[in-house]
Formats: sequence, structure tokens, C-alpha cells
Amino acid sequence: MSKSINVAVYETHGNPADVLDVETQPWPTPSPDEAVVQMRAAPINPADLNQIEGKYPVRPQLPATPGFEGAGVVVDVGKSVKDLTAGALVILPHNLGTWREAVAVKASALVIVPPGIGPVHAAMLKINPMTAWRLLHDYVDLKSGDWLIQNAANSAAGRAVIQIARNLGYKTVNVVRREELIDELRAEGGDVVLVDEENLREEVRNATGNAPIRLGLNAVGGGSALRLANTLAPESTIVTFGAMSLQPLKIPNGLLIFKDLRFRGIWINKWYDNATMQERMDAFRPLFEMAKRGLLKTKVEKSYPLSEAKAAVANAAQGKRSGKIIFEFGE
Repeated sequence: MSKSINVAVYETHGNPADVLDVETQPWPTPSPDEAVVQMRAAPINPADLNQIEGKYPVRPQLPATPGFEGAGVVVDVGKSVKDLTAGALVILPHNLGTWREAVAVKASALVIVPPGIGPVHAAMLKINPMTAWRLLHDYVDLKSGDWLIQNAANSAAGRAVIQIARNLGYKTVNVVRREELIDELRAEGGDVVLVDEENLREEVRNATGNAPIRLGLNAVGGGSALRLANTLAPESTIVTFGAMSLQPLKIPNGLLIFKDLRFRGIWINKWYDNATMQERMDAFRPLFEMAKRGLLKTKVEKSYPLSEAKAAVANAAQGKRSGKIIFEFGE
């Protein structure tokens, strides 16, 4: 095993492609309660780029290593670690920086992935599918056959919402910006897929037979969030978990006075930090079951070695991609 590793590091906030470097560090040594994990895959999420830019609510001490998400294989354990053996595929916690070839981490913070799920698949279950699971469980008590609506339905979280909702028997209205996504999202299980336009409310009514929609999921903000809110039944809830348009929600008073809409938000890292290990595993178990059946696979547009970190983050910062940009680490 090599005695040094490559690690992505930024020493100052700024444009990720400018401030991110790759440096060599010593191979990690586990303390008694830690395991050493050799990384296999780590995606580049919007939150990762925001953190490097200095626009994320949590700012680690600099210099810092980015990466909220990833999976790897246990290669070494400290002497007091009991329930973990070398060779196990694990999902890493979000607060240590996964863009590195290996890392020592508290064994109790690792989530063991069952057989039948590959490292790339496992590396992307914790943020988007977990967000989708919480969105569908924590805000509105949906029953089989109920409708929900979401914008940015072609995002990784949006696709996870489609697949999990279908699994649970809920129906989805999926709003996108590009017509070419309609057939693709229908094929993935979206019941209704519509392009985001001014007459969205009428189109939704026609497509759903005027069914009441009690849950809206907003990852865009701005005008898109308002059009979403206008499709909801009275006393419904809209949950915001992203801000792709970088525009605030502008909500007319009437939607509050006459429709009594509820506006909520979710930050999955915070949920995760506050959850007990039991609560985390109760959520991971159904996600693992779905993953074993080939669902919840996040589409990958391109994978890079860590040595090409600058090119990778530059690619990830571009819009209109067909999938995630990820780091894959050699055996």
C-alpha cells in the first residue's frame, strides 16, 4: 500500500477551478476507534462547489478538503473497532472531505453498504436519495394515489423523488425547463412531465384531472417556486431544498391568507447530524433495498481521477449536463 495519498485542498475561497489543488499527504493511521477507508468514488455536488466558493453555511477551517459524499472500502481498523472488518464497502460522513484517496474516520460514523450495490451507486445515496426520502415522509402524510409536484425534476434529487414516490404509490407532476427531458422522465416513472411555463396551473389541472396536490418540492426558487405554489390545494406545504435560480421566493399575500400555504425547508446534512444511528439506518434500509433492484442510480456524465480535480470542478460547474461529475479512485 502506498505510503502517501493524493488529497484535494483549497486554502482560500473562490472559483473552484482556480483555488483547488491536489497535494500529497501521508497515508492515514487509525486511532483505536477509527477505520481507514480507501476511497472508491465521490461525486461533485452543488454544495461542494458552494463550500469552496465560501457561499455555504458551514465553513471548515482552511486549508480544507471538499467532498460531502462518497464511498470506499475499509482497509484497516483501530484496535477497539468491533463491528467492522477490512473489505467492507462503506458510505462516509459528510464532514470530513471525501475528495482524497484514503481517510481515517470514526468507525461508528460509517454506514456499511450491503452486497449487491457498487461503490459509484453507494457514493451517491446519502444526499439526493436521502433528501428525496425525507421530502416524501416528513412534511405531508401522503397516501397511495396522492399527487405531489416538483420543479427541477431532472436533477439527481428530482429523479430520486420520482423513483421513491412510484415505489410508495404516490403520483408525481414533474416540472422541467427543457422539452427533451419529457420522454426521459416519463420512462423513469414520472406520471406527468411538463415544461415550466406561465400557464403551468392550467396544464397541471388538465393533466391530473384537477386532483388536489398537497405537497410541492422546490429546488429552484424565484418565479418557478411561485408557479409551483399556485398549483397547490389549500393548506398544502411547499418544501424548499435548493435555489438553482438564485432568486428568492416572492409569495403573494393571497397565497398565505386565502390558501394558508405552509413554507418549509430541509437541509439534509442537518437532518443527518440530528438523527440517531437508528433513524439513519431506518432511512438507509429502504434506499438500499431499492438500490439493489437497480433504482436510485444517479446518472454519471463523466468520471475523473483526483489528479484532474481542476478540470472536474470546471465541468461540474457547467449547466445542462446529462449527469453527475464524479471522482473515481483506482483499486
